[in-house]
Amino acid sequence: MTGRQTRINDNGAWCWFQDERALVDPANNTLLVGSVAAPEGAGGDSRGGNIEVSVLDLATGDSQVHVVHTRLESDDHNAPALLIRPDGRYLAMYAKHKTDNYSRWRISTRPHDASEWGPEEHFDWTGLAGGRGATYSNLHRLATESRVYNFVRAINDDPSLMVSGDDGTTWQFGGKLFTRPKIGYVNGYTRYCGNGADRIDLITTDHHPRDFNNSIYHGYIRDDDLHDAQGRVVSTPLIGSAGIDQAALTTVFAAGMDIGGDILTHGWTVDLRGQGQELAAIISCRANDVNGPLEREQLLDVDDHRLMYARFDGTHWRVHPLAAAGAALLPHEQDYTGLGAVDPHDLDRVYISTPINPRTGHATGHYEIYRGRTWNGGATFEWEPVTAGSAVDNLRPMVPPGDPSVHAVCWFRGSMSSSQAYSTDVVVLH
Repeated sequence: MTGRQTRINDNGAWCWFQDERALVDPANNTLLVGSVAAPEGAGGDSRGGNIEVSVLDLATGDSQVHVVHTRLESDDHNAPALLIRPDGRYLAMYAKHKTDNYSRWRISTRPHDASEWGPEEHFDWTGLAGGRGATYSNLHRLATESRVYNFVRAINDDPSLMVSGDDGTTWQFGGKLFTRPKIGYVNGYTRYCGNGADRIDLITTDHHPRDFNNSIYHGYIRDDDLHDAQGRVVSTPLIGSAGIDQAALTTVFAAGMDIGGDILTHGWTVDLRGQGQELAAIISCRANDVNGPLEREQLLDVDDHRLMYARFDGTHWRVHPLAAAGAALLPHEQDYTGLGAVDPHDLDRVYISTPINPRTGHATGHYEIYRGRTWNGGATFEWEPVTAGSAVDNLRPMVPPGDPSVHAVCWFRGSMSSSQAYSTDVVVLH
């Protein structure tokens, strides 16, 4: 695949439940990527836990790394969510990984300039979350409401929300999306996709896939209501809601579904993008898992993960096989994969990270990035390599939104032993 590959940060990684982690600012033709530095990477302990925003000039290829918070916590779950405000200034939102009760934010001092940030502010979840801790940030602005939403895992480890009527300068508690009795670690891993105008779509699980055989559900937020895929209101008003059972939404992926003779279980949400009434999602799952609920000594037995491509035509969801994703990325996280991303400007195009070449079915020495294209709504894909013969793993690709004329894909490469320990750098192909 042609294009210019640029390393924009020599120490950084991200989890996949924060968005937007990367975006294009068309006002100055730059790409912004949020990440977290680790002590195993460049800079060592003195840099570990830095919350950083890398800025790439897409015309010149020059890049700079700006620190938003020094040494917050060495954990990829703390990657910042980014938003361009109507006044051009950047909003960065970030939280620790369940180790305190704060959602933090800073706003850039000048429009379209990430080199200097205003004072850090924080929202305290302590009285609301019962001391369980806050995790993740997801920023979405709806212009028709003049409101910004931040979706956080907080109360009862459920998807909860903060709202701002002044583009992130101040925040108020907005209630909860979903709730149910907690099984295992947390509830409801949710991915969000906003159209910027009047609607935020989402897909969510039951619980963590190591604790529960997850299905995946879809709904959307509009006019202060939560709807299922067919437009039926399932929670109203949303702001201030105590949360509903996510099973009230429309099922996208049903645990135990049979596709091509493979029994697919333990679904997990990977990516969601939309164009008009159409949506495309990537889902990860286990194939033909004979163990059922896993005991601790069985964790290494989960050796066949799949990536699935789900497409919504405005009325119905259809789920298709996308690619084999191999064994668990990390031995203690049996459902981690290399992940994938849908192109927000072209739902027929995806990028995936896998140790199995989707063109040949053969294992590779490391996780490689591939670009896939479908011409039939996801029933089949044509593949081409983005990376090949790599000496390190290439993980967690993203395709930044913000400017349809700009096509870029980001990922991080290196070695990763846990979400808290990695030696990886951030690269962009553009």
